[in-house]
Amino acid sequence: MCVLLASAQSDTTTMRDSLLTKRIIQSATISKEDNNRNVLLNAANNTSPRDVNIGLPTSVGGITILENDLPVVYFFWPELPSSTWRPGNGLSKTGLLRMNQLSMTMGDLGFAVNSYSQTGTEKFQLKSTFSTSHFGWLQGDVNISGPTILPGWSYTLGAMLNYDPSTYRLGFARNVDDTQIIRAGLTKRFNNDRGQISLLYKYSNSYTLTNFAPFVYEPGGRVTELENFRIGRDSYFVRDGMIRLHDIRTGVTEWESITGNNATSRANNIDVVGNYLLNNDWNFKFSARLHSSRVARTTIFPVGTFVSTAADGYQIAATNDPYEGNISRQLALHTPTTPILSAQGRFSISKKIDNHDLDIGILQQYYHINNYVSNRSFFNQSIEPQPQRLIGPETDTYGFYNYDVGSEYHNGIENKLSLYANDEWQVNDKLKILYGVIIRNHRIWGDYATTPRRTGFTLANSNFQDIRENWLQYGGSANVVYNLTSNVGLTFDFQYNEENRTLEAFSLAEHPRTNKIRSPLGALGVFYNNNFLQLLSQTTFLRRNDYLARLNLVNPTDQTDVQASTVFYDIETLGWTTDLLFKPFEGFSLHYLITLQNPIYKNFTFDAFDTSYDYTNNNVMGVSKVLMEIDPAYTIKKWKLWASFRYFSDQYANLTNVLYFAPRWETFGGVNYTVNKRLNIGVNVVNFFNQRGPSGIINGAELITDATLYYGRLLTGSYMMPFTVQSKISYNF
Repeated sequence: MCVLLASAQSDTTTMRDSLLTKRIIQSATISKEDNNRNVLLNAANNTSPRDVNIGLPTSVGGITILENDLPVVYFFWPELPSSTWRPGNGLSKTGLLRMNQLSMTMGDLGFAVNSYSQTGTEKFQLKSTFSTSHFGWLQGDVNISGPTILPGWSYTLGAMLNYDPSTYRLGFARNVDDTQIIRAGLTKRFNNDRGQISLLYKYSNSYTLTNFAPFVYEPGGRVTELENFRIGRDSYFVRDGMIRLHDIRTGVTEWESITGNNATSRANNIDVVGNYLLNNDWNFKFSARLHSSRVARTTIFPVGTFVSTAADGYQIAATNDPYEGNISRQLALHTPTTPILSAQGRFSISKKIDNHDLDIGILQQYYHINNYVSNRSFFNQSIEPQPQRLIGPETDTYGFYNYDVGSEYHNGIENKLSLYANDEWQVNDKLKILYGVIIRNHRIWGDYATTPRRTGFTLANSNFQDIRENWLQYGGSANVVYNLTSNVGLTFDFQYNEENRTLEAFSLAEHPRTNKIRSPLGALGVFYNNNFLQLLSQTTFLRRNDYLARLNLVNPTDQTDVQASTVFYDIETLGWTTDLLFKPFEGFSLHYLITLQNPIYKNFTFDAFDTSYDYTNNNVMGVSKVLMEIDPAYTIKKWKLWASFRYFSDQYANLTNVLYFAPRWETFGGVNYTVNKRLNIGVNVVNFFNQRGPSGIINGAELITDATLYYGRLLTGSYMMPFTVQSKISYNF
């Protein structure tokens, strides 16, 4: 039994825009990173960091990941950040960048994982780790660094090899995550300790798959497991791993595999990073990156279930035997190999002048994606482990239908040039202010296809429209800390960000709305610190306008009537958060966080099925109003015992708010033993209570007003890993 995390949705925009919450919590002290958060513990997989709640839907690509002060990929789709970045020994440091730091340097809203590559070291250094699990996960991670024969020069060399079958058995391959990352670099240290420069190379080769599971929805937001399908232990991928699509570039219809080259991202990455202390004591810091990749992505995504009888005429495709029973509709998406090129650079100077700590910088980002397409088709499969493809009255002789419906295309260039300036001002012993501004020019050149996406659509018979957009965007942030006493103080935060659409928003036939997207945030809190307790309690208001969702809506009076709708809406949230770190005695620490929030829709209106709908002031789907984190840890001699508990309260599962999912827990724990200063052994457990409980939304139920219609109904969703034991051995020299 395991935790379902997000139910299936009907198109890639909705799929990638699943409404997750993020926590709003700022420290009472001004620092760039928050190291008390277990952000690298992801309950769903071993691949990506978790998302940190801020009370708004998460970025569609998940939490922002930076390496050497630059995003690891310019845009998350089709090249996922996890395809070229993993935590490990190839990094010298990993932390969580605070919201105000991300806002003032990148102009983005939210938290970010902040990491730095391992550079050359003056003394020989070996870092190695081997990880495994009782399901057969294998990961080797090693990095060596040290001096060269040339004075002042040093090297780094490393590799991370990951082979993860996850917790279920595919019918067509061993691994669902097959990733290799190779690193090499040279570092030159300047005389008189004035700085250093590193030339770093990284090669990545990665494919990953995401499994789903069926379950039965029950009153009270609970689910039950099917007798013939173990959630998290059985594969929901069609057993031969093959899909059939019509290529909108060539007009040819052919079979594609969801593994190998059809689902692999390969990238070459060159970074030049370092710093130099100028004669006037300004510190010049620089980070430049050239990133070239060839990305192919194949995904199978459940979009609904139904029950067939013998009279419906469904057959198993492989045998032509009649089939009756539960059926899952599947959406197949395939992006053929797509060249992507990006060049990014961040250059800053900083200096402490009296009681001011100044930082002034330039961020340049260039991105070119060459003729991105996403081919689409639908098929039906049985609901069982390693399902079988079905032929039915709506399909062709291979079992597929609705070719090209919803297919995507865009082509072009994005360029962002940002100027920012920040100042950390220690006004006096009681008052500290961190404030800054950012100005960004965002330009898009390219084209998109304006022909509606129907069966038979190809680029050859499409009309095209040029994209020429040029926006000026502003942002600002202020963080104020005032100490009433040496232990007690007040905090005030204000943050404002602007953005417009990205090139990806032009993927369909309609020209997207490109007006300004604004995100004002305000927070007021009180803190208390002493030798054994750090506490912050804070209220926050946050609003963001012009979210875009492409919904596949089902007529509540006719389940066979489906309509695609593009909806723009705002979200507003008011929250209260209390965060504490308690260290009552040596060796023991307890981190506790509770967040109460109320995210609601604003300006959420649209027309469908000759009816006007208005969901303004309804609760946001997929968002818990109560969040908790409880993280105890105890160290005694060579032993460390730790645990992490995350609580998510009820989550609304449709727009009318009549359907919801019951609360759930995500749990982790582990024991580490330090054999000596070089050798460490650890055992971790994921989901040690073996919990289950879904979250997210129920696809096709957005307009339902009678919850009883879904009691006992079969649904599909993604899930948390089942009870998993992982072991790790690390050797450092």
